[in-house]
Parts: sequence; structure tokens; C-alpha cells
Amino acid sequence: MSMEVVPALSSFPHFTLPNTNPKPTLISSNLQVLLWRSPLMNAQLNHNYSKRRGCISVVGASRRILWSQFSNSYDRCNLELGKCIGRLRKFMNSSEKMRKHVSSTLFTRFGCFGVDGFFCGALNEENLLFLEAWRTIDRAYVDKTFNGQSWFRYRENALRNEPMNTREETYTAIRKMLATLDDPFTRFLEPEKLEEFAGSLEQKVLLLVAGILSGDIILAINDTSTDSMGIYDAADRLQGSEGSSVELTIRSGQEIKHLALTREKVSLNPVKSRLCIIPGSGKDSPRIGYIKLTTFNQNASGAIREAINTLRNDNVNAFVLDLRDNSGGLFPEGIEIAKIWLDKGVIVYICDSRGVRDIYDTDGSSALATSEPLAVLVNKGTASASEILAGALKDNKRAVLFGEPTFGKGKIQSVFQLSDGSGLAVTVARYETPDHTDIDKVGVIPDHPLPRSFPKDEEGFCSCLQDPASTCYVNRGQLFAR
Repeated sequence: MSMEVVPALSSFPHFTLPNTNPKPTLISSNLQVLLWRSPLMNAQLNHNYSKRRGCISVVGASRRILWSQFSNSYDRCNLELGKCIGRLRKFMNSSEKMRKHVSSTLFTRFGCFGVDGFFCGALNEENLLFLEAWRTIDRAYVDKTFNGQSWFRYRENALRNEPMNTREETYTAIRKMLATLDDPFTRFLEPEKLEEFAGSLEQKVLLLVAGILSGDIILAINDTSTDSMGIYDAADRLQGSEGSSVELTIRSGQEIKHLALTREKVSLNPVKSRLCIIPGSGKDSPRIGYIKLTTFNQNASGAIREAINTLRNDNVNAFVLDLRDNSGGLFPEGIEIAKIWLDKGVIVYICDSRGVRDIYDTDGSSALATSEPLAVLVNKGTASASEILAGALKDNKRAVLFGEPTFGKGKIQSVFQLSDGSGLAVTVARYETPDHTDIDKVGVIPDHPLPRSFPKDEEGFCSCLQDPASTCYVNRGQLFAR
């Protein structure tokens, strides 16, 4: 399968870098220390006790859970450890909830892990690194069904079946584990990749090519087919030092192109604006303020304010905010731009596995343009922070959306560093619009379609609106209906 040019999500604009690492503290396995009975176990097992016996007895349909009063001495359990473990295995297989709790308790406290139920054994350095990655996902991942699988059983099977004798084998095992989640944004970062990612994104030299459009298909990068290439691998191959070159083979419509390109640093001005005067009768001629926002960089909200003020000096009576092919950027800038257009209301909900975690809203103190009619233009290249802004303006009934469903990137990732310097990019939360719509893989649905004849640049857009023979002119009234 070839690679379609979609919004540049590989830069991870909404990653967070936590100060703490949620890896477990591992205690060396000590076979003289047996089962510790937690308060939760007491609450669940404080019935049907008979005489105290070693380990666990399972009798018929009604389980009689019998525990010894364990201490640090092995003498008080007269069963061999192997027999004890055998009985524990039967119990754990009969109770998934208790199996998870006991297995987790023993792993954390005694270096034990489960294999088909339960096993205590020596863990080498590679096993511990794998378990560190497993525990990070267990604690942080947003989907607690783990794509419909038993996360504990996957750990058990991996420790039993996956080779982990070298660091590369361990990395391979971690990648296989993450692949079961079917989440392209949750991925493994080798130490050098993590170090590169942690550096300033501003210092990266990105490949930006005029004439390559959203929807074009990249068939090959430097003669390497993209058929089996992931989006992150492709992003790495496209990036490089200033002045270096890269060769692309792309399909644009029915045409195949071979391009030799030179990488260069670019400084993006995120906003382009223009006054569009629509033919009318004298003073009643509509005066439209067209604003094109191309990315959410650190200057975006300030540039939007400046554009609004400039257009207001030209006495505009309506605005068009064009978010087509805007792949997102800095999350805080998206929030600040929403505040410019809204007098009050929720902007976005951030939800994790337990529900709503954060609410971003506005009280109107940052509002600048809340009264003029506003049309927002979106397409499948509208992604991430752009979708947050579009969803907020739509659900708060501040704007009417035109175009096609947006990209549907509604997840948030955090980066966690592992003990060997590698890392995990983990989906930890998701966005919901003010109406609690989950946009992931669905996108923001516009109110009305937008004819493809509407140009995507400010000059062409205004010219189209001013031409009485164009479809833009025919549809101009619908654009500014509040």
C-alpha cells in the first residue's frame, strides 16, 4: 500500500514530556519470602475459612480460599514451592480478577510474573526492560481493553515465548507488543530517536515542497518503495540536514512524477488575510475578511488577532476562516485562537481511561470577534489542533462549517523514557468536542459541503467570490449565514 500525503502528524504537536517515569520498582526474587496478603485480598477472601493450610484449595464450584499466615520463614509452609505454585495456578485460572491482582502484586514485590497463571523465576536485564515497557502501557494507555485483549496474559505469553537475550531482541518484543494495540500513534522510540524527538522541533529541517498537495501519493523515497513503510519511517527519511537532497516518486491524480528536491529551512508565516469586496449595490456590498491559517505555531494566535484588527479597519461585516489542509501544531495556540472567536463556553474536553480529565473553556475575557458572521472551511487535511478549533466553533454555534469531514486525529500522546534511554510514545488521552463528540477516526462533520471550485489561496478565493459567473459567487450567501 502506497503512502498518501496527509497532515504532518509525525511532528507530534500534542505530546507531553512527563517529569516522572511510571516504571515499577523491581525487587529481586527471594524464594524465602512468600505470598503477602493485601487488604484487598482480605476483603475478598474473608469468608468460608476452615483450618489454615498452605496456599489455596479449590473445591468444586464453591471456592474455599485458604491462606497461611505467611512470614519471612519458609518453614511455616510445608509444601514445596512447586506444589504451592501448582495450586495457585488453578486458582488464578478460575478467577481472572484475582489472577490479575495476585500476579501484579507478586511481580511488583517479589520479581514474580505469571505464565499461564503464575510463575516465579529469575528475570534477566532484558526481561526487566520489557516488563518496564509493559507496565508503562498498563498504567498510561487510554484504552483499558487494550484493543480487546488480556494485557496480563499477553505479558505472560511474551515472557514465555519471545526471545529476549539481546537488546535488539527485546526491542523487537516491545514493538510486537505495541503492534497488538493497533494504534499507529503508540510506538517505540530507540534511544537515538528519543533524543532526537526531545530536541527542539524548531531545529529540525523539514521537507516542504510547493506543488505537492494533500492527497498526492508518495510511491517511493530515494528509490525505496513506501508500500511497507510506516508514517514515522517515512517522516525520518524525508527529514535531513539543510542543503541535502531527497528524491521522491509521487502520484498526483493520474500523473506519476519524479522529483529531486533540496532540503532547506523555512520560516512559516501562519496567517494570510485579505479583504474581499463582493459585488453588490453601493454601501450594501458585502465586505468579507478572509483569513487563511496554515499552522498552529507559536505566532498563530497573535497573527490571527492582528489580521482581525486590520480587516476591521477595512469595515468588514463577515469573516471566513480557512482551515483547509491545516495539519495542526501547538495545542495551546488552538485554545487561544478559539478564545478569540468565543464569548464563553467549553472549547474541548480531554478524556483519559477514567473519563473527563481536563476541561478547556473560556469566559470571554480574551474574545475579540464574537459578533460578525463566521464561516469556517475544512477538508480531510484539517487535523488535530485545527479539528479542536473547528469543533469548538461549531458546537458553540459560533460558526457554520463548510467542506468535508476532517482528518480525525483525536488522540493525545505522552512520551515516557525507559531506563536504558529508549522511550515509548503512548496514547494517554483523547479529545472530545463541547458536545462530547469523539472525533478520532471520524473527524468533525461540516454543516454543509463546499464546492471544490473554491480556491485555497487568498487571491484565488477572493477572485472567485467576485466573479458573478463562478460557483463561489453563486454560493456566497450561504457562506455567511449565521
